[in-house]
Amino acid sequence: MDQFFAAVEQRDNPELKGKPIAVGHDAERGVVSTASYEARRFGVHSAQSIQVAKRLCPQLIIVEPHFQRYKEVSAQLHEIFHDYTDQIEPISLDEAFLDVTENKRGIELGVDIAREIKQRIRETTGLTASAGVSYCKFLAKIASDWRKPDGLTVIHPDRALGFIAQLKVEKIWGVGQKTAEKMHRMGIFTGLDLRNMSLTRLTQEFGKMGQVFYDFSRGIDSRPVISEWERKSVSCEQTFESDISENSAVTIHLYHTVLELVRRIEKNDFDGRTLTLKVKFLDFQQITRSITVDHILRTKDEILPLAKQLMQSVEFHSHPIRLLGLGVSNQKSATTQEQQPWVELELEFEPWPET
Repeated sequence: MDQFFAAVEQRDNPELKGKPIAVGHDAERGVVSTASYEARRFGVHSAQSIQVAKRLCPQLIIVEPHFQRYKEVSAQLHEIFHDYTDQIEPISLDEAFLDVTENKRGIELGVDIAREIKQRIRETTGLTASAGVSYCKFLAKIASDWRKPDGLTVIHPDRALGFIAQLKVEKIWGVGQKTAEKMHRMGIFTGLDLRNMSLTRLTQEFGKMGQVFYDFSRGIDSRPVISEWERKSVSCEQTFESDISENSAVTIHLYHTVLELVRRIEKNDFDGRTLTLKVKFLDFQQITRSITVDHILRTKDEILPLAKQLMQSVEFHSHPIRLLGLGVSNQKSATTQEQQPWVELELEFEPWPET
């Protein structure tokens, strides 16, 4: 979808149409979830600090998000998708992969299906969508972003290598800012530059992602569209408007984080035996601490003592905390004391569902 959250807000409130808006919480540490195209012209974008966004665009209108409404519109989108295929892999509220190789309508060309879906979305929701059509997920994702807003891009297999060759590496799935900077230092600026690198060199520099970059530069992506997946963890986190370093404040916030985690565990009916604490400090340094037990973690009385135990190993008095998170993972029997439910990758996804 195009500027999804912002588009829904502008549709539901005509006074916002044509104006620069940012969806997010207007606070000292608020972050832009979505910016309208009118705001993007000033340099406002998703994941940006609200305060920075307001400096870039003094006339910016900050709109509090209405997530329940976004979920309702998302459900409408999926109803449309299911009229064509049940092979749907959601990426976010407003974005999904569809495998239409065999579709319910018997339509031969994927581009015709994309065109129909775009039209039905407009008629049903009053919103515009952009679509990408190709033979693999990597290229379909790039194509969907190529001609926003209201775009439709097809990357044919015969033209894939030429298309990839002229791509800036920043456009390649999995290349974030730090990875792009490293590639630039290696003389890699385009898909063709990447293709000219050996697999050995790429794996030396980027580990397992080196193989991914090697394949992507050659138009290879064998990942299927997965319509069903198994949840591996349940987690929650909170960024504080003011850093915390006092015992009392940390204890209170840890307690409320445990309550939220318990709520999410119940909601997802999740069984896990590993509790992980995530802490981000004032200087953005981040650490995790984990503990694994021999029983399922579900209640406050089971989780809170473990959370306090993990927090005891964190020095926060001289190193204030800006973010606190807890997660439960490991549905199998506990055999080790180290689990890693949080894995950070430099993926070019926006932080909260938006395309």
